[in-house]
Amino acid sequence: MIPRWTILFSAAASLCAQNVPYERILNSAREPQNWLTYSGNYNGQRYSTLNQVNETTVKRLKVAWVHQTGTLESHQTSPIVVDGVMLITEAPNVVKALDAKTGTQFWRYEHRIPSDLRLCCGRPNRGLAILNDSVYYASIQGDLLALDTRTGRVKWQVKMADHKLGYSSTVAPLAVKDKIITGIAGGEFGIRAFIDAYDAKTGKRVWRFYTVPGDGEPGRETWAGDSHKTGSASIWITGSYDPESNVTIWGTGNPGPDWNGDVRKGDNLYSDSFVALDADTGERKWHFQFTPHDTHDWDATQVPVLLDGTFRGARRKMVVTGNRNGFYYVLDRDNGKFLQGKPFAKVTWATGLDDNGRPILVPNSEPTEAGNLIWPSLGGGTNWYSPSYSPLANLFYVSTREQGAYYFKGEAIYKPGEFFNGGGQRTVPEEEPYGAIRALDPETGNLKWEFRMVNPANAGILTTAGNLLFAGVGQGDFAALNSKTGAVLWRFKGGLSIGANPVTYMVEGRQYVAVAIGKGLFTFDLME
Repeated sequence: MIPRWTILFSAAASLCAQNVPYERILNSAREPQNWLTYSGNYNGQRYSTLNQVNETTVKRLKVAWVHQTGTLESHQTSPIVVDGVMLITEAPNVVKALDAKTGTQFWRYEHRIPSDLRLCCGRPNRGLAILNDSVYYASIQGDLLALDTRTGRVKWQVKMADHKLGYSSTVAPLAVKDKIITGIAGGEFGIRAFIDAYDAKTGKRVWRFYTVPGDGEPGRETWAGDSHKTGSASIWITGSYDPESNVTIWGTGNPGPDWNGDVRKGDNLYSDSFVALDADTGERKWHFQFTPHDTHDWDATQVPVLLDGTFRGARRKMVVTGNRNGFYYVLDRDNGKFLQGKPFAKVTWATGLDDNGRPILVPNSEPTEAGNLIWPSLGGGTNWYSPSYSPLANLFYVSTREQGAYYFKGEAIYKPGEFFNGGGQRTVPEEEPYGAIRALDPETGNLKWEFRMVNPANAGILTTAGNLLFAGVGQGDFAALNSKTGAVLWRFKGGLSIGANPVTYMVEGRQYVAVAIGKGLFTFDLME
């Protein structure tokens, strides 16, 4: 496979020459004009201290420029912005550098795709990492590449796993110190997933953590027989990083096969979990499993949000999440201990969580051959798109889906490179599903306000010091809400679906907000 790259504008060499060492990402709060990593910062909060666009000025927000992909593929990129240059991905295998002020394209890199890919869910890519003078990209077939920031030329390339067996990648890598951390997807093909760290300069693999333990490893006893060999537990979304403890936390996918648990009896660690790993060595420090022995495809691939706050009157380092299974969780960030949990969406498969955070199951809630009606549906109470936390409002925000489904159990026979689902689901014809942006008290999970949408949510959330929340709100609309009350302050009718995370940045003293709408990247600024 021969890659294709093109420099389209000579200014790219100077505009992209600025170095982005680890210290800049570590201290990204000091330069809010940039967006230096997938979530904007290591803590996963997706919050910006920019406030030029605020609850007073947002009504003047207009389209500054639009960059069209020219493809019919799903557009889920979350841009990186550094010193006036925007770096984006486009499905299925394209990386671009753009002028963040005008949208002018500097360079384009396209990674050739093999003809024998095995994919379950389209060919999306969610973004990049940047470190020093390189951009890091995980291709759909599971190649990890380092590209020259100035030109898009390939510096090195490694193959993480065999795409012919169903391995793939959709995740934006995470740059930590001198390493590039990323994960592998493909759970619907009975893979054994992992999280990897590579030397940023050479591409040499430094460590690997398998999300499904092997023989002799802790957790292997939670997989009956040899079921661990096809246990899946994919990595779909970027993790977070706690510099103080040097721990990186990643969410893992569902066990395989998806809907037939008879062939993999046990809790099936470390599927549907947060795993906290030493960033230098990959050693597991702790884990928390949200849905033991999951048979409903409720991945725990949501971005872990790291908070330092008060819990029941005492200061606590926490990690919080709205999980696909419909429950909101508060965990101790030092040890993974369960602190609090409650439903944020309709849940019929469990009556609650016990003192250790383990779900209290409703009898007969497993998939059946005839079909069993359960809430939430396969899409979950939420999905892969990012939540946000606003320190200004002290609220956690989650894009919520309200929908049930009939879950079916089917035959599950593993064959390399073929689907290994063991069933399926069908939504409820008589139901009118809907979505909502819900603002939760981060300590208790109590609902503070909601903005209801006609359709289930598919887009991520951005909050800012302008007391604003930006999100796709259904039917192609992109909106700004008051982050403290949920009141709509501004709305743009994009006309096509939004399945991405917004970002904000500043160039030459002007704040911009960018989001993928349909097949284009729309960027907004304030009308003069």
